[in-house]
Parts: sequence; structure tokens; C-alpha cells
Amino acid sequence: MIQVEGLTKRYARQVAVDNISFEVNQGEIVGFLGPNGAGKTTTMRVLTCYMPPTAGSAKVAGFDVYESPMEVKRRIGYLPETPPLYPEMEVGDYLKFVAKLKRVPSGDVNRRVDEVAERCSIADVKDRLISKLSKGYRQRVGLAQAIIHNPEVLILDEPTSGLDPKQIIETRELIKGLAGDHTIILSTHILPEVEAICQKVIIINKGKLVATDSVDNLTHRMHGSDASVVVVDTAGQADSTAVQQRLEQVSGVSKVLGRHVEDSGFTYEVESLAGRDVRADIARVIVQSGWNLHELKSVSFSLEEVFLELTGGQAPQEGAE
Repeated sequence: MIQVEGLTKRYARQVAVDNISFEVNQGEIVGFLGPNGAGKTTTMRVLTCYMPPTAGSAKVAGFDVYESPMEVKRRIGYLPETPPLYPEMEVGDYLKFVAKLKRVPSGDVNRRVDEVAERCSIADVKDRLISKLSKGYRQRVGLAQAIIHNPEVLILDEPTSGLDPKQIIETRELIKGLAGDHTIILSTHILPEVEAICQKVIIINKGKLVATDSVDNLTHRMHGSDASVVVVDTAGQADSTAVQQRLEQVSGVSKVLGRHVEDSGFTYEVESLAGRDVRADIARVIVQSGWNLHELKSVSFSLEEVFLELTGGQAPQEGAE
């Protein structure tokens, strides 16, 4: 659905985007991440035909952003951080106005307004002034205007910014419900939001692409192996060194790190060879040794840890670039 190849954008002597390439498949929700000044906003502006690339190419639904910008724009719905709303208009009238701007056939306007109002859960406020709506409802109206023309691609910039926890959950569920019918690029500085919504992550730093993969694959690649945390209580029958040595003998275990000792027992981080799930063998060994297994769970890097590692410790920031 979206193909970016060798995309470069220069401003005088500054290279904002440096030869990046990636693909987004139809129906995917992709998190687009980068620290302040990474080139994220510039890339999104190229994809939405706001500015041309210096080199390389970008295609949306098969249309080149440089050669066929109007065709690309017809296939994109955009929700900026501050939705483009007219507070003096009623919700229904505003959506009809936007539908006409986006060339929805006149005979389909009322039907599309009703459909998006229902889908975005704003049908009950269609007759209310936008100025009288809460932040959460205004965000939903913004999303409704982005999908009113049923675009193939949605680009959402900080869609939950400024919302309360309940509104954030509702907006996330709404976005997840749009997957499949729409291909979605989600730009946000809230990394748990990406983990909750997105199927794939694209991370850029200093204009360069540093990662593009699923969240699970990224965390696995960063760790380099599968890992588990094990808490063992020997009831005084063995010390921590003896337990560690026994765990190291389990087939498929590559490394055992003793972490700390607590009243509940000894805690270890056990790394296994890639693709080997040794948890059942670990549990069996502990029980056969006559010890108590208090905890056994898989561990991985969080997306935040992956992000910081790939971007040299720069955290994502709201309102980047």
C-alpha cells in the first residue's frame, strides 16, 4: 500500500531524511517513531504531498507522490495533532462540508456522514456545536473527517494527545477497529500506545531508518536470545551457586545470571538458544531437585528500551520537529 525507496529530503546543507526505504502493507497499523529532529514529520509531509522529496520515491496505493499528488491525496485521510475543526459549525454540517470538499458524490454525502458518525461514536452529538464538545469528542470528529471519503490510507499524528485515560482507551479501540479497512500510519510519542495498537514499528533517527519490524521481533532481536526469569526456593537445601550450576546443565540454556537473593528464594535470568523454549525443562529440573518453583516467566526488552537503544538514548518527545 505504501512503498518508500531511497527517500531523501534536504534543506540547503541539512539532510532531514537520508535515503530511507520501507513498506507498509494493506490493512496494517504501523507506528512511526523518532526522537526530536529525527525526520519523522518531514517524511509524513512527503507522503501527504505537502512537499516533494529531493531524491528517491514514495508511492501510496500505487501512485507516486511527485508524479500524481492529487491521486495520492484522494487516497489519504489525515488527522493532525490539532484536528481541523470549525467550532461554530454543528458536527453534522461540518462533516457534510468536509465530504463535499473531498468530492464524495452528492448522493452519498448523507449516508457517509451517518456511517462515519456511527463508527466514530459521535451520532449522538451530530446536532451539537463543535465548540460545545469535549476534547475526546472533538478528537472523534477529527477522525470522522479523516475517513469521510473512505480513504485507503490514514495518517494520524498524536491522535490521543491531551485525552484523559478513558478517552485514550476509547480512541485506541476506535483506531484498532479501523485496521483492515484502512492502512494506518500512527505517529506518537507514547510508546505503550504503539505496543497496544500497532502491528509493526518504523523507527528513524537523525534522518536514517534504524528499524522496521514487528514489536515482538524487535524486542527479540535486541535481546539476541529468549530469556526467562526464574525464582527458586531451596528451603536451605542448596545455595545460589548450586542452583545456578544445575540450571546451566539444562539442554538449550546458553547463560544463567544470578540476579539477587530474597526471602522468597534465589532469582535468576536464564537465556536460551534462539528458538528454544526451555521453560518446561527448567521447571522439571527444579521440581526433580526437590526445590520450590516460585516463579517462571518469559522476559523481553520493552519497546521503550528498544527505542532508547536504537536512538542512542533519545526519548521520543511530543511535538517533535
